Amino acid sequence: MSLDALVLGSGHNGLTCACYLAQQGRRVLVLEANATVGGLTVTQEITRPGFHSDLHAFGYQFASLSPAPEELGLKLDLLRPDVAFAHAFPDGRTMQMHAALDDTCARIASFSSRDASQWRALYARWLEAKPAIAAALNASPAPLGWPSPDAFRFAMQSLRSWSTEWFEQEAVRMFLGTFSLHANVAPDQAGGGQIAWMFDSIIQEFGNRVVRGGMGNLALTLARRLEELGGSVRTGARVSKILVSNGRAVGVRLESGEEIEAGLIASNVDPRTLTLDLLGPEVVGAAIADKMGRYEWGDSIMVIYLALDEPPRFRAGQDASRACYVHCTPPSLEYVSRMFTQTRGGELPDGPVLIVCNDGVADPSRMPAGKGLVKILVKCVPYSLDWDAVKEAYADRVIALLQEHYIENLSVLSRVVHSPLDQERHISSAVRGTELQGAFVPYQSGPMRPIPELAQYRTPVPNVYLCCSGSHPGPGVSFMPGRNAARVIATDCS
Repeated sequence: MSLDALVLGSGHNGLTCACYLAQQGRRVLVLEANATVGGLTVTQEITRPGFHSDLHAFGYQFASLSPAPEELGLKLDLLRPDVAFAHAFPDGRTMQMHAALDDTCARIASFSSRDASQWRALYARWLEAKPAIAAALNASPAPLGWPSPDAFRFAMQSLRSWSTEWFEQEAVRMFLGTFSLHANVAPDQAGGGQIAWMFDSIIQEFGNRVVRGGMGNLALTLARRLEELGGSVRTGARVSKILVSNGRAVGVRLESGEEIEAGLIASNVDPRTLTLDLLGPEVVGAAIADKMGRYEWGDSIMVIYLALDEPPRFRAGQDASRACYVHCTPPSLEYVSRMFTQTRGGELPDGPVLIVCNDGVADPSRMPAGKGLVKILVKCVPYSLDWDAVKEAYADRVIALLQEHYIENLSVLSRVVHSPLDQERHISSAVRGTELQGAFVPYQSGPMRPIPELAQYRTPVPNVYLCCSGSHPGPGVSFMPGRNAARVIATDCS
């Protein structure tokens, strides 16, 4: 059978793009190197049977702004815990974001009534700006430019600048600022303030939802929908080269030597692998090859997966124990700044930022009754270490820190530690143990992502496209890069 399109990689953006291409009437095949679909949206019994951990993506956040689930007819079973996230401090205090704005503001007011009023004002700004923001995310990136000097200032404002401008209490600054750390943006880097505001606002409005049974079910839902639309997925099929003839792609060659022909190719692999390995400098040209060779990956993370004999109890109390995410740091931007400084200097941080994803409390179906299941994101860590030698000892330090300051009980049944190297081995798109497919900084965002020459989802080969989170609007579960790329393809091929 002749194929109209090949999609490389079955992460959720690749599957999203494939579904739209199939919906356009194309014969589509998705090629996946691994044995299962999902990429960074995958759920496995990694610690022990019966305990289903999300290996990477966990929260359903920016996807709340996407029309893709409705347009594709996806039937997703989403859960919304009442406590979206909490910040636990070593002195036993805590702050939480609840489903109701009034409840969130009441928690903030226990630290500062002024800061509670400020959050109301910032959230009102979000509701006013949301239509324009959603429209920009769900479209090809606009040219560089801002509607006003104030908009430019906000886009460039660091987390420290933004949070200090708006909030008087350092604890509140950390509570509402920590989500910029999910994008690996340090307190004094440009853009951190806007990232934190957007994350916080989306979660305040839509909740920090999770997919029942694990994020892997989102990928499986997309794969089933693709089959309903006439497309298919082939696993265990790693692509080694995109075949180009007379300036156009004509198919791919697998590592096995098999060649598959197709009319167009959409790539969900990271943009450096696409340009330098699958296409090659001789195809994309020296300028693009040079820029992609200098592409910044950003900071690596370490992940600890724990199956527990009972649910974790946070010293900060029951509200923290009921949260999807619990951010664990002192109430100090300087603590976070030191972590980034040490990491970027090649040292393991003595004070890591710990993000506890409480899989079990968010979705009790993922584990046996009465047990606990957590994933600890250790942000951030250097990549260039002898990780196989040091990872278990460093994980011991992390667990000891949690037990001393944050969690009363960690009755560990089994533990699995993934260093940055392990993550890269497990999922090729987690380059250097990152989850962002490129550092999320202003000069690699919007019409600069991944580089200007590739920012509109197109490559120098006219029938090869990017549909990955290395393109606009970036990382996270959003459906947006896949959907945006499919719309560009539809325009080009109409």
